[in-house]
Amino acid sequence: MFDSLSERLGGVFDRLRGRGALTEADVRAAMREVRIALLEADVALPVARDFVDQVTEQAVGQNVLRSVTPGQQVVKIVSDALTEMLGGGEAGLELGVTPPAVIMMVGLQGSGKTTTTAKLAKRLAKRDGKKVLMASLDVNRPAAQEQLATLGTQAEVATLPIVAGQRPVEIAKRAMQAAKLQGYDVLMLDTAGRLHVDQALMDEMQAIADVSRPHEILLVVDALTGQDAVNVAQNFSEQVPLTGVVLTRMDGDARGGAALSMRAVTGKPIKFAGTGEKMDAIEAFHPGRVAGRILGMGDVVSLVEKAAEAIQIEDAERMARRLEKGQFDMNDLRGQLAQMQRMGGLGALAGMMPGMKKAQAALAGGGHDRTLIRMDAMIGSMTPKERAKPELLNAKRKIRVAKGSGTTVQDVNKLLKMHQEMAGAMKKLKKMGGIKGMMAMLGKGGMGGGMGGIGNALGGPDLGELMGKAGGGLPGLGGPKMPPGFQNFINKKK
Repeated sequence: MFDSLSERLGGVFDRLRGRGALTEADVRAAMREVRIALLEADVALPVARDFVDQVTEQAVGQNVLRSVTPGQQVVKIVSDALTEMLGGGEAGLELGVTPPAVIMMVGLQGSGKTTTTAKLAKRLAKRDGKKVLMASLDVNRPAAQEQLATLGTQAEVATLPIVAGQRPVEIAKRAMQAAKLQGYDVLMLDTAGRLHVDQALMDEMQAIADVSRPHEILLVVDALTGQDAVNVAQNFSEQVPLTGVVLTRMDGDARGGAALSMRAVTGKPIKFAGTGEKMDAIEAFHPGRVAGRILGMGDVVSLVEKAAEAIQIEDAERMARRLEKGQFDMNDLRGQLAQMQRMGGLGALAGMMPGMKKAQAALAGGGHDRTLIRMDAMIGSMTPKERAKPELLNAKRKIRVAKGSGTTVQDVNKLLKMHQEMAGAMKKLKKMGGIKGMMAMLGKGGMGGGMGGIGNALGGPDLGELMGKAGGGLPGLGGPKMPPGFQNFINKKK
């Protein structure tokens, strides 16, 4: 979403960092470019002007211009200001109340309100262990109540039974009663929308709010509508006591101005962001992390969280036992590939690694996540014995595996070579003391192979060199790297 803005700002700051010393004129010229970049990203003019004035005032101070690394200091000031513009600290849901905590979802028709209701309900149920009930109060849009019931089945979250002919306020009363009697922790009310803000919509929302007394009123707006999303938020906030905003389609090609302007214009924090079509594609909005992504600093915390969600405890324990013995077969490799896919694929992972913005663009442009799928298909075409003992794969068997997976024998050979290198690394790991040895090695900079290897595998030597420089280790974390052998898997672009 912020790709064009990130690219523009990256160019500005690369030039600043390339200078040994900065003058006030250098900083002011850079800030003019920052203002243009913000306006091109559809940030509201007053917000862009205030942002640039604030940053310039701090950046032309003596402490910055006379510091050892003035370029880095300016980037730090911009990062802090961006975080503040996006809302400062994380704003979570206030659910520490006497159950049921009522969350009322409001917004215009077509903004993704019903889907977001189900996504948020699933998140509260699965991640936070809440008992959630959803109720659709939309009697205007055809099949709106049935849609929420279907989404509830997919998300494994209870929905209020539909009673034909009931009005929104009556449904809200029935939902409140059901939530209290059946001991639900959270009640989510999906209200009706309109094509535009009108008094009838506001009156209906006010009547529902009077009956349900919601603890959270979340406005759902579509990020793709740009500045109009900010105008809608402002109109709603003037009439209804909003507690926060949910931005949908943050994974789209919107220019990002809505997200950057929302807090400054409305005073309401962005609490969640929709990042895709799937039911788990919703994230808490972290201003500091988003600012880091915009400025190409990566988002290591989110990367670790994604890893924690993707890795199954049983699989991790089984893998740990096998690592202690130095074992690594095709089933283990398949598990590693599945985890990478669950974490969003190579492009998503690259976007969260510090300094990997250019590599992310190269990966996204080449459709390289198909590589993981093809590798999985080849492993799936092997027999259980072959997966456990890859050395059984002779020429005849390789031809069968290639035909079964729609690949070539050359691809199968590259997969086997990659597995051999990874298995060799596991045997070395056993000699170095198993898991403890691995942790010590990671602390000194990783196991080799590296991001450069996966870059070579997927996009040739240029991408490999770029990713190798960026992924050489995470500051303070030692830098766990990609599995050895990836560089030999595919040498041609797809």
